[in-house]
Amino acid sequence: MRALAGVLAAGALALTGLATGAAAPVAAAPAAQAAPAADSGTLKLLTYNIAGLPLGLGQSDPKTNTPLIGQRLGPYGIVNVQEDFNYHASLYANDAHPYRTATSGGAAFGDGLNTLSDHPFDDFERVRWNDCTGTDCLTPKGFSLARVRLAEGVFVDLYNVHTNADTTDAALAARRANILQLSSFIRTYSAGNAVIVMGDTNTRYTRTGDNIRTLLSENGLTDAWVKLVRGGSAPALGSEALVCDSAAPTDTCEVVDKVLYRSGPLVGLDATSFTNDWRAFLDGAGKHLSDHYPHAVGLSWSLPANRRASDFFGGPHGTAFNDARALAATPAPRTLTLRGGSRLDAVGLTFDGGTALNHGGTGGTASSLTLATGEHLTSVKLTKGQKDGRTRIFSAAFTTDAGRTLAAGTATSDAVTWTAPPGWRIVGFTGRADDEIDKLGVVYAPK
Repeated sequence: MRALAGVLAAGALALTGLATGAAAPVAAAPAAQAAPAADSGTLKLLTYNIAGLPLGLGQSDPKTNTPLIGQRLGPYGIVNVQEDFNYHASLYANDAHPYRTATSGGAAFGDGLNTLSDHPFDDFERVRWNDCTGTDCLTPKGFSLARVRLAEGVFVDLYNVHTNADTTDAALAARRANILQLSSFIRTYSAGNAVIVMGDTNTRYTRTGDNIRTLLSENGLTDAWVKLVRGGSAPALGSEALVCDSAAPTDTCEVVDKVLYRSGPLVGLDATSFTNDWRAFLDGAGKHLSDHYPHAVGLSWSLPANRRASDFFGGPHGTAFNDARALAATPAPRTLTLRGGSRLDAVGLTFDGGTALNHGGTGGTASSLTLATGEHLTSVKLTKGQKDGRTRIFSAAFTTDAGRTLAAGTATSDAVTWTAPPGWRIVGFTGRADDEIDKLGVVYAPK
């Protein structure tokens, strides 16, 4: 990245090996299919800056090494790569993960961030940093978000990150701004969700000009390396850097590539292993395939005893919401309110005590259903369609265990029905919305 200016000046940006349609910033993967319901599972994560800059700009040989890297990604269930630029096609040609993001372009055009996964994902988006310095401004660096589906109703927000490099005063200021931008985004768009942040943060706990601790503290994130290698204690700010021995790096040295995570009210996450997996990424002569080290983390996930969720239905627009974080330990929904006309404009629940959780706009006509004592919402039928180029929820019809119903909107033939598991009930919503409901799911709790 630091030598990119010279390439631009020489006009030598040959986008070697870019895939057809590479500019599309969407997940190049099949739509999520039904998966068996599961209460727990494990993941093996990998984050790796693969140094895929055009030849002559970095310290490695990406034309030769990128195919070798691709051949070795199979054992990892979810992989985030950074600097996946001009040799992207050779990475994917040598990899077999079924779900992979489309490249956003080579150096100077793309952000170099891609995700390869054994699990489907949706709602994928790329966000460019607002602040940068020097050669970091010559390509649209930033972060991406993929909502990964681990099982039916089990989702984790996966962030792939590459912040501003270098340690000049201006570069440090830009990187601190990057971290604050990412932190603000997570607080807004991943509120109530389990989160994994993996990537090249360019930060060190020991460096006084970095603010990686802010990202963790503002979002309740845990660093897998700090937890498992450091016993929960990060290196002291201002202390001597824990530099790696490049010949044989150990897990105890600190690198700028980090794996951070947190649980959410609908799924718990826990790091179980951390490895600097450099031995798995050496060439035939024993040399590293990148100027960064690959870091692998084992992660277990599990569902809480008192919460479940459905899948999502709808489109990737609007702002994400998740009622699970706002629910009482024993939620008591009393009144369901829907607004609808041509489409479903809003959904809302009012609980005993007066708390209300509402999503959507003010259009359409409002209608309500007040539950009787001992009556519960147990199923919902949703339909979707296209409006102004956006997939939206067109109708919703809820049913209680007493056989009563409440519906709003105009139904289409593209429908799904979700029913609470036996002994459970609908107590909240997940999804995306602005002035209408773009995507909807439901949260279950025991009766």
